[in-house]
Amino acid sequence: MASVYKIRRTVIAVIALIIIVVTLLTHPDLQQPITQTPPPNVVASGSAADSLAQLPVKGRAPKTGYERAQFGDGWTEVNGCDTRNRILNRDLVDAVVNEKCQVVSGILHDPYTAKDITFSRGETSSQSVQIDHVVALSNAWQTGAQVLSKDQRIQLANDPLELLAVDGPANQEKSDGDAATWLPSNKAFRCQYVARQIAVKAKYQLWVTAAEKDAMTRVLSICPGQKLPES
Repeated sequence: MASVYKIRRTVIAVIALIIIVVTLLTHPDLQQPITQTPPPNVVASGSAADSLAQLPVKGRAPKTGYERAQFGDGWTEVNGCDTRNRILNRDLVDAVVNEKCQVVSGILHDPYTAKDITFSRGETSSQSVQIDHVVALSNAWQTGAQVLSKDQRIQLANDPLELLAVDGPANQEKSDGDAATWLPSNKAFRCQYVARQIAVKAKYQLWVTAAEKDAMTRVLSICPGQKLPES
């Protein structure tokens, strides 16, 4: 008989525990929606150093789930012009554009190497000038972009603030490095480079790692008045 009472008490305790758990999981006042406030529509302004000081510092999140498609399937088009050609037209000198809104030639004063590169559109020659995501997309994914909506990630990947036409080999060398692991060989451009990274991270509410922040701080120590770019 005692064992029967013991079993009943156990069953009652389990039922009570289930009721408590269900209440905690379903009570509206106790639920925390997993959402992210959309990035502001205005670009951060002021000094890069001040904006860097305001960025959250966290460890790098796992790369789990990252793929390029998380930021859209290639470049978006606006009025028949894709992002790559719009950035080439912005960054190249004497750019020649055909009727398909494709940049067919021009001169790039490469910010990463300080070299002048003659660009000519072609199956292989086009790769001499590439469009760099200043904040590498995998870095963005691991520093907050994975909680942005798909539309916000596509916006980030096609935002002129995030893009630069640069020397192809230098872009390949950079790969998905952050400021702690890669900086342009052109030292005169480093202040502008990290300022652009900071502007992107501020706009899209991304964070920096401790090593990344330290590297950015060292660069900005020689140009404390460096402003953030607007586009």
